[in-house]
Amino acid sequence: MNYRNVGKWGLRVSEIGLGSWMTNLAGGDAVDLARQTIHLAYENGVNFFDCADAYSGGAAEVFLGDMLKDFKRSSYVVSSKVFFPMGPGPNERGLSRKHIIEQLDASLKNLKVDYLDLYFCHRFDPLTPIEETMQVLSDMVAAGKILYYGVSEWSPVQLTKAIHIIKENHLRPMSVIQPQYNMMDRYIEDEIMDICEENGIGIVPFSPLS
Repeated sequence: MNYRNVGKWGLRVSEIGLGSWMTNLAGGDAVDLARQTIHLAYENGVNFFDCADAYSGGAAEVFLGDMLKDFKRSSYVVSSKVFFPMGPGPNERGLSRKHIIEQLDASLKNLKVDYLDLYFCHRFDPLTPIEETMQVLSDMVAAGKILYYGVSEWSPVQLTKAIHIIKENHLRPMSVIQPQYNMMDRYIEDEIMDICEENGIGIVPFSPLS
């Protein structure tokens, strides 16, 4: 397995990561297959495991946490995300300070870890100021709950604005983005790749096989 730095930063991840978006936890056979997949990936050098609070209604995080506890914490990189509704309440979604802190704590508990290596804004939240979101993510890095943070599926304008706010307010820098990228969908080649290169931001695509 080959490993690459996440952007200009020191964190190194395997060229192939294992995602949890399509994890099927319905039935014993599906669970056994998911468990075997995680162990097979790890045994072959995969050190990057990606998840999100909303995958399988939170069950994917719990399942992944049960699997990763068998491995030495320093040997793997685990990520999660926040944005999508996790309950019926008006504050149980989005990228507000309240929701991010509450969901980060829930993700840490589900994954049975003291910190996340990577933490993503799963989508853009038009109802929350970008400066509020960037501030709380910077605060969570300072608190040691996350090591690196980034965004997923933000537009070039949204990404550029976030980077400007981070620099203007001397916040902890954004380190990574997670866009869809494959032979059928190459939109990040237009502007986003250049923005990331200029700012040392890593790109960890999802759905690389479409």
